[in-house]
Amino acid sequence: MQGRPLPSRTASFRAESLGQRALHLVGNLGFALFVLGVLAFTIIAATYHPDDPLLHPSSKLTSFLTATSSATFRSDESVLRTGEDFLNASAASDDDPSPAIRLSDVSPTAAGDCDDKGGPIDCKDPEVYHVMMQASIETYRNNHFYRFGKPAPGAGDGRTCDMAWRFRPKDAKRAAFYKDYRRFDLARGPNCTYSVVKIGDYHTGVNARKKKNKLKGGPSSDTLSSSSADGLDPRNGEKPFVVPVVGEAVNDTLPVVESEGKFSAGKYLIYTGGGDRCKPMNHYLWSFLCALGEAQYLNRTLIMDLSICLNSMYTSTNQDEEGKDFRFYFDFEHLRDSASVLDERQFWKDWALWQKKDRLGLHLVENFKVTPMKLAEVKDALIMRKFGAVEPDNYWYRVCEGETESVIQRPWHLIWKSRRLMDIVSGIASRMNWDFDSVHVVRGEKARNTELWPNLARDTSPEALLSTLGEKIDDRRHLYIATNEPDTSFFDPLKDKYIVHFFDDFKDLWDENSEWYTETQRLNIGIPVEFDGYMRVEVDTEVFLRGKKQIETFNDLTSDCKDGINACRTDS
Repeated sequence: MQGRPLPSRTASFRAESLGQRALHLVGNLGFALFVLGVLAFTIIAATYHPDDPLLHPSSKLTSFLTATSSATFRSDESVLRTGEDFLNASAASDDDPSPAIRLSDVSPTAAGDCDDKGGPIDCKDPEVYHVMMQASIETYRNNHFYRFGKPAPGAGDGRTCDMAWRFRPKDAKRAAFYKDYRRFDLARGPNCTYSVVKIGDYHTGVNARKKKNKLKGGPSSDTLSSSSADGLDPRNGEKPFVVPVVGEAVNDTLPVVESEGKFSAGKYLIYTGGGDRCKPMNHYLWSFLCALGEAQYLNRTLIMDLSICLNSMYTSTNQDEEGKDFRFYFDFEHLRDSASVLDERQFWKDWALWQKKDRLGLHLVENFKVTPMKLAEVKDALIMRKFGAVEPDNYWYRVCEGETESVIQRPWHLIWKSRRLMDIVSGIASRMNWDFDSVHVVRGEKARNTELWPNLARDTSPEALLSTLGEKIDDRRHLYIATNEPDTSFFDPLKDKYIVHFFDDFKDLWDENSEWYTETQRLNIGIPVEFDGYMRVEVDTEVFLRGKKQIETFNDLTSDCKDGINACRTDS
């Protein structure tokens, strides 16, 4: 019997050798791929420069910062939305749930004795007070009144009284209270009955506006401040407000540390250097709020430089301009009272006095990749983040990227627009009795560029505007036109149908005789402040947004795309 042949040892060895070679080849190939992957990742990491989030915003940034009810005001051409813009319009009423003051709440009292009919009128007389309140409610029917201040004597003729009040426009879309103070011309009739002959223009009753405290810090002593009992609320429903109050005296003096002991016991954070300076205002805020968010996370006081460099896009010289004050543009009083901040110049003076004596430590951080979480246990009095010269790695907001993004929350609610500028907005709206419609007309370079905007010039011509607006806005309405058209006489044909207003029609509200001019000059150590391009577009935009009807260029006036032909977006 013949058995099966046994496999040769040589064949077995070859098979085993081939298997080992295959395994070795696969291993080498895998290792080579791994090395190539690491090399590629290293090259990308070394050469990659992330986009500026203000130029190419993330979805979160897009929805929060650039979203606006006026699609024609682009984020790079207008003001950034700030904290008060995101308050629900009903928030003001929620904070003061009592209803507005009605005529029945202020019915005139019975006339008293009147021996001297020719003498001056006593503004403190309750009947005079009630007549003035009643006249205000009847005259300004587009306003809801929430509190009246006590009248003060007006001019020296004894026939005028000044009175302040707090109100909200009827059907207001913005969450804010407003304050006005007017001069009332009064007449005394038979049996000492009083009547209002005339109510002056916006902010004419200057004697009803009490001065703010001269003390550093603390609330202003205004007739209508939420902590004051001077004013009359017939329903006794007084309650502090958390929404902006526009028109009250602003007390944005710089906070100070009262003693050496308190200063030395404090913990501080400061950002220095970097490439954020002179960038557009939205970039500035995005970085500043990163710093403020880290300070709050670390439970430290943020040392901030109140001197801003205004980007050339907002200046009349078309050059970046240093020396602008944070308080020109934003509500520092609200920030100071809501967060722990100190002025950088004052801080360094105190630091020089007490740092050596009290052995105050400084912890220097020169890499933005050092996260706030790694600094939480630092015991030194001051953490200084120092940024270099290479952009964009020297932008402050880089600190809040990556894993930090889910930890540090930018406190947008702490940044409100300057109440001095918002008072100008209120003044413009008041002159139109808060009862106007608005239209934004984009022309300029876009109207001349027929390749990208073939229909814009025709669709924004006076004839086309009359046709389009005639279907949307009733005749003889007050119409506010926000436009970049330099020659406003271009819109003269609309004046036959509407009561037309432009931004520069109200320039007395910021000229050298205005409250704004006086107060900003005082902030600026006596040097007059220019009403610059950012202030202008902020006020213009905010007035537009207070129109009862808001007509936009690329949504309502033309079929052209906001960003040029074939660039229409559903969110435009």
